[in-house]
Amino acid sequence: MTTETIDELEDSQGNKFLTFLIEGESYGLDIRYVTEIIGMHAITRIPDVPAYVCGIINLRGKVIPVMDVRARFGMAARPYDARTCIVVIHVQDTDIGLVVDTVSEVIDIPAADIEPPPSIGQVSGGYMRGVGKVGDHVKLLLDAQKLLHGTQAVSAA
Repeated sequence: MTTETIDELEDSQGNKFLTFLIEGESYGLDIRYVTEIIGMHAITRIPDVPAYVCGIINLRGKVIPVMDVRARFGMAARPYDARTCIVVIHVQDTDIGLVVDTVSEVIDIPAADIEPPPSIGQVSGGYMRGVGKVGDHVKLLLDAQKLLHGTQAVSAA
C-alpha cells in the first residue's frame, strides 16, 4: 500500500466505532484497533495475573491474552451466554481479546459529536476517550491504548 492509500484508509475509519454492550451500557472502540469478533473460546487460566485477565486462548495457532471488560471496570461477573463474545484488538503491537456481553454494530460518529469525557475524576478508570452523541443516546468511547495500558501480565503473555 502507498502512504496515500494508508492515509485514505485511516481517514475512512477515523469516525467508525465498533459498539458493544456491557451491563446494558453502550461502549465503543475505534474500529481501526479491531481485528475480529469471535465467539467464546475455551480460556486457559494463568496464575498471578490481575483478576480482569481471564487467561489465554489459542486462536488459529496464536496465543492471545483475554481480558474481561466487566472485571476491568469493576462490575459484577455474569455467566457467559450465547451472545457473549470476544473482540480481538491490536494495540501497541499486542493482540488481546476483550470479553463483552454482546456486540451491537459499527457506527459513524462525526468528530463534532464526540465530547471529552466528563471531568468527574477517573471516569471508567480513565479508559474513556470521549462520549459520542448518537441521536438521543450516548456511547462511551473507550481508549484502546489506556484499556491495555497497565496490564503488564497481559503484555508478557
